[in-house]
Amino acid sequence: MIRASLALAGALAALSLSLPLAAQESPLPGENAVQIEAIAGVVAAGAEWETAWSGPMTADGMTTAPDGRLLFAQEQSNAIWALWPDDRAFVEVPYVLGAGAASFAVDGSLLAVERGCTDPGLNGLECSQPSALVQLLPERRVIADAMPDGSSLGRLNDVLADGRGGAWVTQSALWHIAADGSVTKVYEPEAFTNGLATSPDNSTLYVTDMRTVHAFDLDSEGTASNARVFASLDEDSEGFGGDGMTVDSEGRLYVTGDAGVYVFAGDGGKLGVIPVPRRSITLAFAGPDRGTLYVGAMGAATPDGEAWETPEGVRNVAMTIYKLDTLSRGM
Repeated sequence: MIRASLALAGALAALSLSLPLAAQESPLPGENAVQIEAIAGVVAAGAEWETAWSGPMTADGMTTAPDGRLLFAQEQSNAIWALWPDDRAFVEVPYVLGAGAASFAVDGSLLAVERGCTDPGLNGLECSQPSALVQLLPERRVIADAMPDGSSLGRLNDVLADGRGGAWVTQSALWHIAADGSVTKVYEPEAFTNGLATSPDNSTLYVTDMRTVHAFDLDSEGTASNARVFASLDEDSEGFGGDGMTVDSEGRLYVTGDAGVYVFAGDGGKLGVIPVPRRSITLAFAGPDRGTLYVGAMGAATPDGEAWETPEGVRNVAMTIYKLDTLSRGM
């Protein structure tokens, strides 16, 4: 099944590359026309999104390779993909069961969450392979595939390497999985957790809790404490709330939401929102100088310019990756 899905993914990737890659003069089906306003030190007024990749499968859980390539997880093709600066896309790591998100650690190792067979859109699916936190590079190993009581880790959402062989993961709550596989609950949210990020000096951990962002102090051993509300996604009052997060070299925090990409200062003050043509869910700075902001957004158009349609009963997984030249730089 995995081999077949990878073959299909390759064919679909070829289709996606035939889509226009320059900024559109008029919105494609499902896109909204946006006008970007200046945010000092972040983005210039009138900056334009360009389409870097588009297809009928997901592009979630983004991370950046040491050489600046963008990596994203694709659950349906069971793979981690790489998107090069010239917009070519290739499978970077195959056979990642239900790949949900990926994260590079400071030592260059690549971690990912395998969602196993937990996709709610795949009705009646049976699978004996559990969800897991795995290391993919430099060699593969399962870090953890069960809770302390032996129960499933469930549908793991986001992941952030902790630099000690383990990672922070979200799955309803915020969890920490150590290098030895031990699993600890760190935070019970009011709604649900999603995106993860740390400050440039690794002294602060951020996690979304629907329409709020919570911050935690991290000590020298990586232990989280002093949970507090850091910021609010005020323009998402009717929406899903915050999803993916990243930081830039100046410590500004970027959070995807229904309104676009929220930008917060290091003290939690809202600097502005960068509107995105589609509902943004994940993001990362990439490129050799980390000067390009990539955003994965829900929905896509076919090579013929029509909206991708999915069969009844299957959730819409089509996505588009946009890129934007910024004044800021990622880590």
